[in-house]
Amino acid sequence: MPQIQPFHLAMPIRDLEETRTFYTKLLGCSVGREADKWIDLNFFGHQVSFHVKAEALSGALNAPATNVVDGKNVPVTHFGVILKWDEWHALSDKLKKHNMKFIIEPYIRFAGKVGEQATMFFLDPSGNALEFKSFKNSSEVFQA
Repeated sequence: MPQIQPFHLAMPIRDLEETRTFYTKLLGCSVGREADKWIDLNFFGHQVSFHVKAEALSGALNAPATNVVDGKNVPVTHFGVILKWDEWHALSDKLKKHNMKFIIEPYIRFAGKVGEQATMFFLDPSGNALEFKSFKNSSEVFQA
């Protein structure tokens, strides 16, 4: 797989400090630039900017739009990263120990098949949906 450049994503939040705490303390992200109404985070090598704009939140805390995948209601709007297999399991264990309320509990899809992957979904404090996944074989990320 070729060297991948970091992506940039900007998302609305309701509170800067709760966002900082969630992403730095729970997910291990580091802080980049920041101002009174926004913060840049190193999100697993990618730049994610969070802007305080509660009125721009999509209502994810109430009733997010979902599609059914594997019989589970997957939030249509979500972001996240693909971790190495052991990193995903370590994060899953950490989140469980912190009593994370999962939208979709950590589980393995396509076990023993091409594209075998681990996945989990949860919300940040502003209701932004995150998916963390991992492929048993990283060369199968785009295989059908």
